Amino acid sequence: MHVLTVARALDLPDWLIFSGAVYQRVLNQLTGRDPDYGIKDYDLGYFDAADLSYEAEDAVIRRVAEAFEPPLREMVEVRNQARVHLWFEGKFGEPYAPLERSADALGRFVSPLFAVGVRLEADDRLTILAPFGLEDLFAMRLRPNPTRVTNGFARTAASARARWPEIEVAG
Repeated sequence: MHVLTVARALDLPDWLIFSGAVYQRVLNQLTGRDPDYGIKDYDLGYFDAADLSYEAEDAVIRRVAEAFEPPLREMVEVRNQARVHLWFEGKFGEPYAPLERSADALGRFVSPLFAVGVRLEADDRLTILAPFGLEDLFAMRLRPNPTRVTNGFARTAASARARWPEIEVAG
């Protein structure tokens, strides 16, 4: 909640906390583990198509870092989702078409289990976005994204199973 509260105060355009910061907490709750087990970082995505330069993104990264105290300062990873298509293929060897909003990134995740984002609204409600639904997450079922072929599923599945052996890997 602290990360969500600080992210909300930063008022970044179209922001979401997603990936491990969300699904790992759920898996930890379902398996009786410490809430922080396996959490390496907090992915904070925002969408700002007005300036796709790395310098603009870096300014936001620095601003976000200043808003957090250690150790969270080093754990919050910020990315402008409007510019992911500029570097994704070079890093992961797969094409990545431009996104139109932060929530669209969720549909590109390796597995529906991972494709959950959350935002804390001004009235303290949580907005939860899950384009594939939440069934896979609560069933602890890891399967490939049905709408995107990816090179990384086997590696990702092995890593997840090493941390949560209770996960069912399908596909």
